[in-house]
Amino acid sequence: MSCYPDNWCVDKSQVASNTLVLFAHGAGADMQHTFMATIAQGLAAGGVDVVRFNFPYMQQSQLDGKRRPPNRAPVLLADFQQQLQLTIELLQPAHIILMGKSMGGRMAVMLAADVLPARVRGVICLGYPFLPKGKTAPRLAALQDCRLPVLIYQGERDSFGTQQQLQQWSLPAAVQLQWVSDGDHSFLPRKSASVTLHDNLTAVIHGSLLYIRSLL
Repeated sequence: MSCYPDNWCVDKSQVASNTLVLFAHGAGADMQHTFMATIAQGLAAGGVDVVRFNFPYMQQSQLDGKRRPPNRAPVLLADFQQQLQLTIELLQPAHIILMGKSMGGRMAVMLAADVLPARVRGVICLGYPFLPKGKTAPRLAALQDCRLPVLIYQGERDSFGTQQQLQQWSLPAAVQLQWVSDGDHSFLPRKSASVTLHDNLTAVIHGSLLYIRSLL
């Protein structure tokens, strides 16, 4: 039986896989959140191993039950780098994709500004936080500095960067953008929409698997 770190959740594919997704959570929900679990289990069902992990502030919250704000970016990035190295050492996948929900996706993009092992092939962001709350100028520097190809799934109604707003911004050529129908920051559509949350998450999982295969 494999032994994994306490702050890991490993979703193993039922078929032999040489590809792994290292999946980082967002600011307000941990690796066990329903969104995280649904995406990870869907990817595993599609033939890709997934490692979910908690950032340090979330690990501490799990221990004492107190809600905390995220660590500053240097701490998050150092931890992300450590999780990547542990993944390579313990699981030895041939290919790795960095994935993150909201803040986790931004950290994945920032991590990929550095030279990473060649087995790290790309980044997938689920709900990218283009706009800090109360700000009107988008955060694009991390995407511009990223050395790897990036796929962003963004809800059409995402308050951190709507479809209408993103039409006004110039994204790097290496960044692909896919819209989630009527979705908010968690891809939840309105009750009046022609799609459900299940539809949207299924589409994101399917599209992510296709993108991963295109990178290998």
